Amino acid sequence: MQIIKGKTNIDFIGKRRIAVFASSVLNIAILVGIALFGFNWGVDFAGGTLIEVQFKKSITAEQVREGAVKGGLQEPQVQSIGSADENTFILRMGGVTQLTEAGAKAAETAIKALGGVEVTTFNKDLDNGLLTFRTKGEVKVDDIKAAVSGSGTGVQSVTQLPGSSAEAGFEYQVASAGMSEKVQAALIAGLPGTKFDCENKEADCVRRVDYVGPQVGAQLRNKGIAALLLAMLAILIYVAFRFDLKFGPGALVALLHDVVMVAGYYLVTRREFNLTSIAVLLTILGYSINDTIVIYDRIREEMVKFKGKPLPEIINIAINDTLARTILTGGVTGLSLVGLLIFGVGEIFDFAAAMLWGIVVGTYSSIYIASPLVIWLDEREAAKAKAGGSPSGGAMKAKTA
Repeated sequence: MQIIKGKTNIDFIGKRRIAVFASSVLNIAILVGIALFGFNWGVDFAGGTLIEVQFKKSITAEQVREGAVKGGLQEPQVQSIGSADENTFILRMGGVTQLTEAGAKAAETAIKALGGVEVTTFNKDLDNGLLTFRTKGEVKVDDIKAAVSGSGTGVQSVTQLPGSSAEAGFEYQVASAGMSEKVQAALIAGLPGTKFDCENKEADCVRRVDYVGPQVGAQLRNKGIAALLLAMLAILIYVAFRFDLKFGPGALVALLHDVVMVAGYYLVTRREFNLTSIAVLLTILGYSINDTIVIYDRIREEMVKFKGKPLPEIINIAINDTLARTILTGGVTGLSLVGLLIFGVGEIFDFAAAMLWGIVVGTYSSIYIASPLVIWLDEREAAKAKAGGSPSGGAMKAKTA
């Protein structure tokens, strides 16, 4: 398939200084924005609860959000998934359990207010939603449950721990209910006629509940970042051995440029940054380095063919020779993503949009970031060689495959 008829002679490299300057300013702006505002971390990384619910009646995401707020939830994130007639939504809430700092204090006050109870120790574990306390006298489990529930925190169970005695004191542990129960209760209260019973085909249904604790979320985030860094390191080593050592830094800087630019998409749009986002970044790394290596291969071929010709001219020839391939590859990949943009929702839409932007910046960086850096490194070595009186002049030599 012939996209471009005839041989092009576009001066890509002639605009490299303008392109590098613009890219540098934009990358710095994105990094500053990330430092100031951060990402909109998804449940995968920030921790929290994701609940998928399906209503039998026709309802919109805004109506679900209003009902949840009316029922007592604060700032719930509601997203419609599937077709409109499915009436299926995802609600995201921070936290895995209903226990909060304020809720723990209210529960402590309520427990101490029970008649004849002297609390000697009181500990809270917000991450796991646990309250542990010791009393001098024995307390009925039902009374503790009623006191904590009355303070505003749902209770899953109350247990008297082993080893409790009149001499040592009585120790109890309260496990707070999960956010799922709170969300369901809020929707039932805020949307009249709502009843969750998946076994009843005429009732609404909670189709899925996912929990991610804050510690697990932090581990996932750190491992995702580590995966990106290791991937870039492996690519740097490959390019350095596959081509000349001067090619490696150009490829690495281009990859860093692409990661920052795609991260900028999540920063500007405030779309959730989650495990899918890491998958996007890893995919873009692969796409970008593939495009860069194609150009590098052609540069190496042209260096053998046009010995003595200045490196910028050789790179310009290589980019023009691979232009049709670049357009075809990027265009076909982009067309497949356009379908996902039109018909996809939720994380599928986010994946397609970020990938499409990544393809654009990946193609751009292969031409205007990776290649100009090779020229700069070669000129720098040539200047050093000239200053040292080297007869070679620091000109780059092509490696044979």
